[in-house]
Amino acid sequence: MKAFVLAGGVPQIELIRQLKSRGITTVLADGSPNAVARPYADVFYHVNIFDTAAIREIAQNEKVDFLLTVCADQVLLVVAEVSEMLGLPCYIDYRTAQNVSDKIRMKRIFKKIGVPTTDYVETDRLDLEAISHLKYPLVVKPIDAYSSKGVRKARNEEELQQFYEEAHQISRSGGVIVEEFFSGDEISVDAFVVDGKAKILTVSNSEKVKSDDRFVIFRGRYPVHASETVLKKIEEIAQKIADGFGLVNSPLLIQLLNNGDDVSVLEFCARTGGNMKWLLIKYSSGVDVITATIDITLGWKPDLERKDTGHKIVVNDFIYCRPGVFDHFEGFDEMAAQGIINEFHPVRMKGTQMRGVTSSSDRVAGMNIVADSIREFNEKEKKILESVKVIDADGNDMMRRDLLVPLK
Repeated sequence: MKAFVLAGGVPQIELIRQLKSRGITTVLADGSPNAVARPYADVFYHVNIFDTAAIREIAQNEKVDFLLTVCADQVLLVVAEVSEMLGLPCYIDYRTAQNVSDKIRMKRIFKKIGVPTTDYVETDRLDLEAISHLKYPLVVKPIDAYSSKGVRKARNEEELQQFYEEAHQISRSGGVIVEEFFSGDEISVDAFVVDGKAKILTVSNSEKVKSDDRFVIFRGRYPVHASETVLKKIEEIAQKIADGFGLVNSPLLIQLLNNGDDVSVLEFCARTGGNMKWLLIKYSSGVDVITATIDITLGWKPDLERKDTGHKIVVNDFIYCRPGVFDHFEGFDEMAAQGIINEFHPVRMKGTQMRGVTSSSDRVAGMNIVADSIREFNEKEKKILESVKVIDADGNDMMRRDLLVPLK
């Protein structure tokens, strides 16, 4: 068999490894010639992975048996469309992929099926009259972007106009959503739908960089800080989404905010969590969602049985830098060899121009840390921060250590 993998990030490295372990040849496409997953694939194409015609042509020329991606919501739309065009297996049809990839379609369905979410206005141009009933602060989002790109919080009309234009430029379709801000802790829900039944695997907190107007994740942590009432609501919401969007066999990622026992769903997608999220799920629940995604694509029933991993604390920490040209890492491999870092995964290649911290896609690497207590985690992270460096092209340490605060 031959698989066509779209996007060449860290999760796709694991996806390619697992495909090859099953004896499946892998073709990889990515928009960057320096994609970190490139060395792991049998064949590589440097191509715009959102160009449906180009992806279809490659799929036909390579005579692939199926297309697949993990941890990439907008890419899922291309996978679903090309698979449908060519009559290849995919766990989601194109129409459903549109509904789960477009934030406006998603919001409409949320309101229709009773999923709690903030009031909003959908627009392809800024109409102050149309949004006059919304209360500041307002959140502006491109409808079809990812990694928090273009998502900004506007406290007044001047900021709204500025952030709206930025979001409009980022959106591939030009569509923008303006919604009311809900203050609360962000919760990430990783689930899987099998035969129409949603099964919760891991519920974690997504911690954001302190900022007046941006929403950049620097950490995912398990277990979640949430009441039993909120956890019960999450189970109900997951099933409502599965039913309302017609998900039968699919991964399911839900992002929501909670304030006390009140919740508001930000968005969801029929995919596994991005970047290193599969590690947080694996080390907290014992379930491998990349394996499960391959299984449902091939028409097999996935193993979603939770297992005791022995880890009480599981954290994914993301490493950001000051602006500059990234050159190399120091100390991370040694920390991993000593077991202080559980897993370390670079995201950027040598020579990458780093922009600072403007969206979650600006991270240079990520590390997974497991511990038996908050105290043990904080001791591990303190030692890591004292021992590692991210070096720029001028030989300076460009790592933003200040973002990795102790757990409380």
